[in-house]
Amino acid sequence: MASSPPGSTNQVDPDSATMWKNDSIEERIFSAALICLEGHYNQSPVLGPQSIAKVTSIVSKTLEKTHTFKDVREVLSRNVRVWIWLRRAVSAAICDLNEKSLGVRSEPFVQTRFLDITTPEVTALIIKNYVPLKETLQMLNKLMHIARNLLVTTDPEVPQDLSAAIHFDHEVYESICLCVNVTSKGIDGEMPDDEASRAKLNEITELCKKVLVTSLQQAHNWIAKNDRNKMLFWYKVLIESPDADSNPGPEDRHESVLDYPAPRSIQLRDEISNWLKRSSRMCDTAVSICKEYFDAQSAEKKDQWLPHDENLLAWNYTPPETWAWQPDVYDEASEVISTWNPEEPDKFEQDRAYGRVSHELDKWWYGARIPNSNDWNLTMCSTIDSVPQRIKECEANLMQRYATAEPQEEPGDALEHPVDDGHSPEWQGQAPQATHSFAPEYDEYEEEADDDDSYGEGPMTGLLTEVPNILDPKQIEALHMIVKSCILNSAGSGLTRFGENLQQTRCRIFLATDCGRNLLREMLVFIAVWEKDEQSLIFQISSQIVQAIHENSLIPYAWMALRSPKDIISPAQTVLLRLITFLFRTALAPSKDYNPFPDSKAEDVEKILANEDVRLGKMLNYLYGLFRSRIVPECVALMQIQGEVRKGRLDPADFPVDNWDLERAKDGLVQYLDFLYTVADIYPLRQHLIDYEAVYELIKLLEGLDIGVEKAPFPGTRRNEPTTPSTTTSTPQASSNNPPPPPPPPPPISDPPHEFPWSGIKGQVLSILAALLQPPPGQSSPGNPKVQLQILQHDGIVALLNCCLYDDNNRFCRERTQLCLKWLMDGCPDASAFLQNLVSTNQGQPVTRPPAGSGSVTQSIRIDGVPGEVRVQMRSSSAPAGEVGEVVGDAGASASLRSRLEENKSRSEELVNDLLALTVVDETGRMSLVPDEDETEDDDFM
Repeated sequence: MASSPPGSTNQVDPDSATMWKNDSIEERIFSAALICLEGHYNQSPVLGPQSIAKVTSIVSKTLEKTHTFKDVREVLSRNVRVWIWLRRAVSAAICDLNEKSLGVRSEPFVQTRFLDITTPEVTALIIKNYVPLKETLQMLNKLMHIARNLLVTTDPEVPQDLSAAIHFDHEVYESICLCVNVTSKGIDGEMPDDEASRAKLNEITELCKKVLVTSLQQAHNWIAKNDRNKMLFWYKVLIESPDADSNPGPEDRHESVLDYPAPRSIQLRDEISNWLKRSSRMCDTAVSICKEYFDAQSAEKKDQWLPHDENLLAWNYTPPETWAWQPDVYDEASEVISTWNPEEPDKFEQDRAYGRVSHELDKWWYGARIPNSNDWNLTMCSTIDSVPQRIKECEANLMQRYATAEPQEEPGDALEHPVDDGHSPEWQGQAPQATHSFAPEYDEYEEEADDDDSYGEGPMTGLLTEVPNILDPKQIEALHMIVKSCILNSAGSGLTRFGENLQQTRCRIFLATDCGRNLLREMLVFIAVWEKDEQSLIFQISSQIVQAIHENSLIPYAWMALRSPKDIISPAQTVLLRLITFLFRTALAPSKDYNPFPDSKAEDVEKILANEDVRLGKMLNYLYGLFRSRIVPECVALMQIQGEVRKGRLDPADFPVDNWDLERAKDGLVQYLDFLYTVADIYPLRQHLIDYEAVYELIKLLEGLDIGVEKAPFPGTRRNEPTTPSTTTSTPQASSNNPPPPPPPPPPISDPPHEFPWSGIKGQVLSILAALLQPPPGQSSPGNPKVQLQILQHDGIVALLNCCLYDDNNRFCRERTQLCLKWLMDGCPDASAFLQNLVSTNQGQPVTRPPAGSGSVTQSIRIDGVPGEVRVQMRSSSAPAGEVGEVVGDAGASASLRSRLEENKSRSEELVNDLLALTVVDETGRMSLVPDEDETEDDDFM
């Protein structure tokens, strides 16, 4: 009924009558259906509607049985002929789908590449072949479901080995490649005009997504608790991806991250391939099943669907004289010392003596792991003295980037591709000395043009890289489970006889290869795009993936690999930092002893890095070094440029970045401050921030915000609302002879970039300062004397007092500032004396009246303690000094508002009242706080 696929016409049918004699009814009927399907999809012959309906019914019943009955799964999963016919049917279906959806028929045994086909051609072809595509995709999904179910047995190693022996995993890769090809074309392209065509295209896309999900689930079951299959899967998707360079040069490397040379492509590929050959032993049951099937075939003509030549596993069931290499035969319990002989001419024997997966990978890891791995004192190399100069350089670079990029904004050049000369127009004019003045080990910011494939600009290599852009959070769980299963220590099987942890090795491959880093970037951005919270499964699995990277001391390397030159913090880095914050929050919970300093006698770096406390201390040291040398200078530089615009020294049109970039910068800064607050809230880690003088950067941020951002007024109208007579005069009566006034113009979509408010940043900064100032756990007084001294040394009191003034962009800052001042003056006579002098000085000055202006006007304002907006008649410049605004409204609101306005007669008086309330000092210099009647929801903030 069925013929062999192209290229296999000379093979003999191995399924003789005697081989089927002991098969169950499920095995026979399912195999018959698979034979019919292969012939149908190879068009030799094409089945009619009744025949295909009968075959579909058989496949559906088999799927239901494999879902429900364990004994059916056990029987089918141990039949190598079922696996062979299953692969043949799936292969034929994929070839048929490629032809009907992409216009190119793939070949069995040949890896399909990602296709560069224009979207309109694909769309037209899919709509034309809608009916057969729908039927074939539904059938392929059922077959993949059955293949997934057959791996869930009492002893899963047997079907895993049988599936690997007949290379069923090749069809899984082909299925993923097909689905990515079809869905990415549909997503990226323009939708058809008519509703019917759009519905057809959407239905085919959804079916492809279902097949993609099922294929990933099958792959997850195939690699579960099987180190060889995990490594083979990792090798196929990260090393031999369909879009990776198949013929690299001898010295070609994966893309390097800054100064760390990446592994050489050929060396890494060959060494992993040799390890797979040496580790290709099958379980005894699978060997006997394959050997029985192999021996039953004709000696002259062997079945090509059970490989027997260069196949990794063929030596298990073929005669020794046919082996392409000599496999390792050893006692699993024995321990062997790894030796590397660079003079060995035979690469396979050289790798066999080394024993570990890859010498090239290990050599890369020694250089790429935590910076300064021989320096364990956790001192901060980048000092606070370097920050002002760094801010000036960042400000100059921002303006120079704008000046350099501006001439390229020509309409005719918009569609031209950039010249690949190794330099980006955005960054050509940077001062070369800028990256040599501050902490070289942290300063990874020499921006190169060709390293920004970071945020969707151009294709990124990797079989799985596009998957996060295709699936939704419920569909993508299998991908995250696969990555976790391959790299998390708790999912591994322990050490090899050479003392190697294969989970850690795969984690290093994940970050050493271009495809792995691209996949990590997309998985992190996926969390941001779908706004997943900490309770979601995707976030939890991603945190375990980051934990695995941390256990390999590769968080700094991952951070650098995710950078983007045009962003202060890239979106992927922001999500990574969020996951690191979660890691810190759980690392010392419940509370335990913390000692980040290794034994002075310890010399083995790997054993030192195995200490969780040491890794935490080094990672915090690294991340705060970034905060000091890059994040704060870049953000403060932007704020200072905003200040230049406010002062009229810079044209707003010359502001160097747009709102999109500012939002990303703010998101990154918010996450960084959340990380620092988490660290400051954990007492054992808080001392690191105190030793690093984190107070200095926090004060710089407060000063930058005061310079660059105008405080949203209290009371007042919205900043961008135009003030016209029709909106400011009190209840004008419309004349019957005059037309109604025109409606007010719509509010702007967003503020211009130079007015970017950086909302909420002050509150976070003050929260961190309060956490650093507070006494140790169990004590209520005094404040931390070291932090108090640092605030005084860096003139932080003025920055704190500026936060007492109301700012609608940073609500409840007054309450946070009160808490900071409480701990600052508690036990610090110098701070108390400074504030008391300031209070007495302010009390001796007359209150400044506003300048003369127009008459009384009515405005809508927002006031603390009063819900909603209230219309108020503002006091005129000629009113008596004691007069307050007249409230337009009911008597109850009027009395409440009049009380509030009396309490806040002037900003100067409010500041003095706050300070007086806080600076009641007894004879011993100990401060006591006067109860504040105006409590808010933030009063129990700490």
